[in-house]
Amino acid sequence: MKRWGITIPLTGVPLAEHRELIEQLPDLGYTDAWSAETAGTDAFSPLLLASQWAPQLRLGTAIVPVYTRGPGLLAMSAATLAECAPGRFVLGIGTSSPVIVENWNAAEFAEPFGRSRDTLRFLRAALAGEKVTEQYPTFSVSKFRLERAPEPAPPIMLAALRPGMLRLAAREADGAITNWLAPGDVPTVRAEVGPDVELVARVFVCPTEDADAARGLGRMLISSYLTVPVYKAFHEWLGRGDALAPMHEAWQAGDRKRAGELIPDDVVDDLIVHGSVDECRDKVQSYVDNGLNTPVMALLPTGDNPFEHIKGLAPRS
Repeated sequence: MKRWGITIPLTGVPLAEHRELIEQLPDLGYTDAWSAETAGTDAFSPLLLASQWAPQLRLGTAIVPVYTRGPGLLAMSAATLAECAPGRFVLGIGTSSPVIVENWNAAEFAEPFGRSRDTLRFLRAALAGEKVTEQYPTFSVSKFRLERAPEPAPPIMLAALRPGMLRLAAREADGAITNWLAPGDVPTVRAEVGPDVELVARVFVCPTEDADAARGLGRMLISSYLTVPVYKAFHEWLGRGDALAPMHEAWQAGDRKRAGELIPDDVVDDLIVHGSVDECRDKVQSYVDNGLNTPVMALLPTGDNPFEHIKGLAPRS
């Protein structure tokens, strides 16, 4: 099945104003709606609404951090949404970043690989309705059981960037979710998970023919995200270490403006889809052509009507 997804809610649009758009998504050819969680809406609420507005859509979290909710609360939140969208909900979990976990949520960002593995294993048992008492390496749970386990239990996907986490996703999860990659990077990531694992990626799309404006927005985002250590290591693995080294040096020196200016145009063009709506749709399709199963577009603001862009970016039949 060809999958084509969108990130909800759209930037700058109140959640309550999404109903008409979300109701139209299946008829436009969209199969998926995925949420995110940083400092805007939480990951579950937009999907809960979408589950009632468009019962045909598959819904997914990309991602819920494994640190910012306790294991039991995370299982309860997932079970609630799975009950509202039976067979149509995917729980995507991941580590997030030290800024979100420590600076904003007062939790300790420790042992990310182990915490992801242990949370995945706990959720497998809990969402299957088991009573869980377990001393995991990174946390312990005693006598937890959901009052009502969802039927069916939702698939669990794992956010992964580099080989270790990608291989964990392939071994123990139902798919891998990745982020901030170019179409040409997909085969590198695909090689780590194998041919049969669903690979989901958020793709940043800025539908404007004003290349300078798109690159300006792209530079701001890239300098904010790719200076995070896990993303820095990810792009070194992908082969962009030298191209991004000047940005990292300026960032470390405290010159944020200069850091953005030092990102080469070709890196921005690789990582931010921009151009006409038709050009953007074709580039998103190139991710699929290179081995991605599920592109999830994150629409960047251009000042135009975002609902019209969503219509224009719908897949070709």
